[in-house]
Amino acid sequence: MTEENQNEGLTEDEKALLSEILSEDSSNLSEFGESRRNFLKQLTMAGGGILAFELFGGQELLASPATQPFTESIENAVTLSFKVNGAKKSLSLDSRMTLLDTLREKLQLTGSKKGCDHGQCGACTVMVDGKRVLSCLTLAASCTDKSVTTIEGLAKDGELHPMQTAFLKHDGFQCGYCTPGQICSAVALLSEAKNGEASYVTANVQTSKGAVSLSEEEIRERMSGNICRCGAYPNIVDAIREVHTGKGVAQNWQFVDDNQASNTSDLPKNDNK
Repeated sequence: MTEENQNEGLTEDEKALLSEILSEDSSNLSEFGESRRNFLKQLTMAGGGILAFELFGGQELLASPATQPFTESIENAVTLSFKVNGAKKSLSLDSRMTLLDTLREKLQLTGSKKGCDHGQCGACTVMVDGKRVLSCLTLAASCTDKSVTTIEGLAKDGELHPMQTAFLKHDGFQCGYCTPGQICSAVALLSEAKNGEASYVTANVQTSKGAVSLSEEEIRERMSGNICRCGAYPNIVDAIREVHTGKGVAQNWQFVDDNQASNTSDLPKNDNK
C-alpha cells in the first residue's frame, strides 16, 4: 500500500496533520505496529491536554503552585456576625450551613450533639435570644446579630448552672448524649413558664395570666421534644421541678455500700423505673 493510497479518504487538513506528525517520527514509520501506536498516543495526549485545560481553567493550569497561596473556596459564602456564649464571633461560611454544624465544626463547641439530624430527637437544642431552637434545622445565617447560648455557656465563673447541678443530683442522665440538649431545653422552659407562655396541656388558656406553674404534666409535655433513649425521664422531671420550685426534691437513688453491692437483695427499690 502506497502513501498516496493510505491517505485516500482524508481531508486536506487531516493529511497535513498526519504529514507533520510522520515527518517528526519518520524513522518509526511502518504500515502497522509501533508508528501507528505512537500516532494514536500523540493524538490521545493532545486531546487530554485540551480537556485538562478546559477542566481546570487556563489560569490555574498555568499558575505556579509554589508561588500561589492556598485559599479556601466557599460556595455561596456569607459573613455571619453573632454572639456565642457572650463572645462576639464573625465567620465566613456557606449560607446553607446549619447552626449545629457551625457550632461544632467552625467554633469547636461540640457540647451540642447531632442525633437524628432531622429535628426529632432534640439532642442539638440550643438557645437563640433565650428561645430554644433545634440547631440542626436552623441556618446559621439566620442568627446574624443574635445571641446563641449552648451548654458550654451555662456555667459562670466556675459554677454550674442550677439546672446542671439538679441534673447531677437527680441523675438525669445515663449515657449523657442527650443531656446538653435536655438541659438547654429545660433552662428555656423555665423562662417560657415565667413569661406565661401556654403549652398544649395548660388549663384555662384564655383566662390564665402571668407565670405558669409547672406541674409534672406540664414539664413532661414541654420536654416532649427531647428524647432520652436511656429512659431517665423521671429523674429529669425531678431536676426541673426542683429548680422551678426552688424546693428540694428527694432524689430517688443513692450509692450502695460494700455490703449492699455484695448482696443485690439489699439494693433500694426504684419505683420510677
